[in-house]
Amino acid sequence: QVQLVESGGGLVQAGGSLRLSCAASGRTQSSYAMGWFRQAPGKEREFVAAISWSAGSTYVVESVKGRFTISRDNAKNTVYLQMNSLKPEDTAIYYCAAGEYYGMTQDEYDYWGQGTQVTVSS
Repeated sequence: QVQLVESGGGLVQAGGSLRLSCAASGRTQSSYAMGWFRQAPGKEREFVAAISWSAGSTYVVESVKGRFTISRDNAKNTVYLQMNSLKPEDTAIYYCAAGEYYGMTQDEYDYWGQGTQVTVSS
């Protein structure tokens, strides 16, 4: 079992930055690929970014490319999502997830955090 706890969300003006953290406990996170997803009000949860267990592979969705960066520190059992140049359309609840395989679909992840709210004002 892996427990995931996100933090770092909040209210920020458009153009600002936030760094989300996801702390893992239980089975070591270093064996798992990690992903970030988000769900805006009235919309389906969508994939944002993923990172392989070794951090050798990363991927971010096109809508955030150049603005968001995913990284991890296995020594701290933590994965990060650095979000720069935030836009109002980035407003959502952000979830981190852990899974055996590095992928872009929710079905590929076995463990989920409770989410952290990110609100970007215009």
